[in-house]
Amino acid sequence: MQSATSDSSSMECAPTHSLKFICGAERPEDVARIPGTRWLVFSGFSNGAGLKLVDSSAHSMRLWYSGTPDQLQHDRQAFPHCSSPPSAQSFNAQGISLRTAAPSSHRLYVANHGGRESIEVFLIDARAGEPKLSWIGCVLLPEGIAANSVATFSDGTILASVLTHPGTTITDFVLGKTTGGVYEWRPGADGFKLLKGTELPGNNGIETSIDDNEFYVVAFGWRSVVVFSRADPSKPLRRAAAPGFMPDNIHWHEGRLLLAGMQVDEPACGGLRKIVDGKADGMLCHRGYGVAQLDPATMQFKLIAYDGPDPAFNGVSAAVLVDNDLWLASYQSDRVAVRRLSYPLSR
Repeated sequence: MQSATSDSSSMECAPTHSLKFICGAERPEDVARIPGTRWLVFSGFSNGAGLKLVDSSAHSMRLWYSGTPDQLQHDRQAFPHCSSPPSAQSFNAQGISLRTAAPSSHRLYVANHGGRESIEVFLIDARAGEPKLSWIGCVLLPEGIAANSVATFSDGTILASVLTHPGTTITDFVLGKTTGGVYEWRPGADGFKLLKGTELPGNNGIETSIDDNEFYVVAFGWRSVVVFSRADPSKPLRRAAAPGFMPDNIHWHEGRLLLAGMQVDEPACGGLRKIVDGKADGMLCHRGYGVAQLDPATMQFKLIAYDGPDPAFNGVSAAVLVDNDLWLASYQSDRVAVRRLSYPLSR
């Protein structure tokens, strides 16, 4: 597999004090590891950036979805309201979620903004060598609604978080105002429906519990994780603020519930995120980051990695582990990052 950039050893992609990079990723906002393998999937939060497949051993990367006929296996029975595959030229992938269907067979769910607002669904065949990707369908979001992140239950039900509803803004959720919500699609349904009671200040990352009884939502405006009951999502069950960072995406990874995000109070950027002339700061100033493990029963966080601002990498939004290597996603950068942890993590 070829590296995404031919000058990965050049000054433009040189390592910094703690991070190494694979460049050319185009805003790799989210990441998932294909279980039991060295392969990582990164999203691309930009038109045409699509999905990237990373070999964590070789530190190489390539564009994975090309939309060629061999990657198309539309399941019209499961997704009858999805008329065509996403265009590779416009595919804009933000949040992703991977669910294992059988050994070496997985489903990948992707929040897409390119050409349509949708959750795209793919099959991953990882039985031998480099895994194969096949698009099988999509579920469209309601008019005027864009999904930020996606998660699933074991019965095929899809949850999509929406950061801001029409008429609300990023500035609103920074101020702690309700802006978004969680939408649910069940197999056989015509489309997504809002789960009333899940509206939060900036509904961001989302994940489901292993037993299917709960789901976890990042309220970005509160810098917190909020837990809901699947049976009755009309009000939160539990809530806890992350330690010193703004959690973005949240995912299960080998029994760990991991979150990552930028530092809340960054001296290099003047401290807390500010609102200037009625508009929230875009956080382009490079902030440090934190990665933590959450126990969803006790709502206790365990910080597993943190660092100050890096001159070549900003906007940390997700993390995944491969042995003792911590891979970092970013909603801003043109690269993925990896750092070595100095100690093994306990469960």
